[in-house]
Amino acid sequence: MHKVLLLNGPNLNLLGRREPEIYGHTTLAEIESRAQALGQQLGLAVDCLQSNAEHRLIERIHQTLDDHTTYIIFNPAAFTHTSLALRDALLAVQTPFVEVHLSDISQRESWRQHSWFSDIATRVITGQGAAGYEQALRFVADQLNQPLTT
Repeated sequence: MHKVLLLNGPNLNLLGRREPEIYGHTTLAEIESRAQALGQQLGLAVDCLQSNAEHRLIERIHQTLDDHTTYIIFNPAAFTHTSLALRDALLAVQTPFVEVHLSDISQRESWRQHSWFSDIATRVITGQGAAGYEQALRFVADQLNQPLTT
């Protein structure tokens, strides 16, 4: 079974309560539970981590080198626009990842429109709310089930 890391950045622990008009009413616990259930259906083991601390996210990304994580689904939240350290960590481990955002960052404030991750992600999903995580899992499952070409 392929191992997928569902990684969420700062303030996402407040989903369901924080600006629900932008981020929706679904809690992070609900997102993680749904992702793990869908993962099982798709043959993926989903490990979840949310942190408000950049260094914890970096350390967890580094762990993918040793724990057989096949893919990362990552919502960097506010770190999207600021963290070269997280970008460098993802480049260092070379574990493929999907970047997910609940809101459509291209339609938000100008300073939210730039991502340090989109150009290195295998896919970017924005503006789909909590369903974006499920789309990301389905994409990952499709990617992992592709036959290798020679």
